[in-house]
Amino acid sequence: MAFWDGLWPRREAQFESGNAATNSIVLSKRHATVSLTRQGALTGNLRVNLSWRMRTSDIEGRSRQSGRLLRPFKLFQPDVVQAHTQGVANVDLDLGCMYELKDGTKGVVQPLGNLIGDLNGPPYIRLSGDDRFGAPSGETVYVNLDQRDQIKRLLFFVYIYDQTPAFDRTHAKVTLYPGNGPRIEIELDERAPQARSCAVFTVENIKDELIVRREVKFVYGFQSELDRLYGWGMQWGRGYKSRA
Repeated sequence: MAFWDGLWPRREAQFESGNAATNSIVLSKRHATVSLTRQGALTGNLRVNLSWRMRTSDIEGRSRQSGRLLRPFKLFQPDVVQAHTQGVANVDLDLGCMYELKDGTKGVVQPLGNLIGDLNGPPYIRLSGDDRFGAPSGETVYVNLDQRDQIKRLLFFVYIYDQTPAFDRTHAKVTLYPGNGPRIEIELDERAPQARSCAVFTVENIKDELIVRREVKFVYGFQSELDRLYGWGMQWGRGYKSRA
């Protein structure tokens, strides 16, 4: 290995083994897939976490910076803390998972309809909690990898529940925590201001190998549109959450 290679490790090596500094693998358009099997993450529970925080608009950020350039003494003054508008503060991102088992059973685990699933029985997927305020803990779905032979494919998605579309106003990230090996991170970093749903990633059981593939595909509808996009073939109706 050349001296310069030691200073700047190759990106391919970082993708395959995870970032040593953060013990994570970041899936991107260029490096969109990773094998849980090759990572040795085939036992215990796979924890999938959605977290997000609100951000101000780029226009607001640029106007603040330009104002400071025109008034240089403003550089030494602290920012005035301002509350979010009602529409932004109420953004409620939800994490869900469509599943198809080897026996042909199809369904969804999601907060709508209180479809929380089951970890020890079919579909071997369970939703834990419903974060409506963007708390640091976020929302979490568990997948029982001890029953991986029963799973054909999974589609994890995020949607905005009953509010104005605002994916472009959130810093949203989905993180996979296998029982073994580095965590896997997927940023919802593409701008889609009118979208209401996003297919984040799939997990497919291909010849007894579990493959995670980054999708990050935004759609303007809800679960039924994601269903059509990925060929699940289920019937959908209006769903509601129980009151907190």
